[in-house]
Amino acid sequence: MIALTRDVIDYHRLTEDVRSNNAGAVVLFLGTVREMTAGRQTLALDYEAFEEMAIAKMQELEDEARSKWPVENVGIIHRLGHLGLGEISVAVAVSSPHRAAAFEAGRYLIDRLKVIVPVWKKENWSDGSTEWVHPDGTPMTTAPA
Repeated sequence: MIALTRDVIDYHRLTEDVRSNNAGAVVLFLGTVREMTAGRQTLALDYEAFEEMAIAKMQELEDEARSKWPVENVGIIHRLGHLGLGEISVAVAVSSPHRAAAFEAGRYLIDRLKVIVPVWKKENWSDGSTEWVHPDGTPMTTAPA
């Protein structure tokens, strides 16, 4: 399952969706909105995406993971819109016959997602300022189009 959503991510459902009788391992990664970033207090994040390309890139990541590890099922959901502290912004779930492959594939998926999937976030700081940031953490000079 590959998806973008403006709704709360149901990670219980995602976990159940990737479970399989052929898999002895399920790994779930949840990215959440944290309060402190590089010594600055975050109040909220806003996420935007080039949705068609983001879905295509997420599917590409799933295909890559399947070519590298014996993955049974993959689920990747990224949330868009305004998120408060503690809310889940991204979930990656992987099932595989063995735990090592599930962990490796899950880490690969989230690490690559941050680099190649066109989703951007706007930090809303406690001092009232905002800053658009590419998912890899690099500040952007202009807002996404």
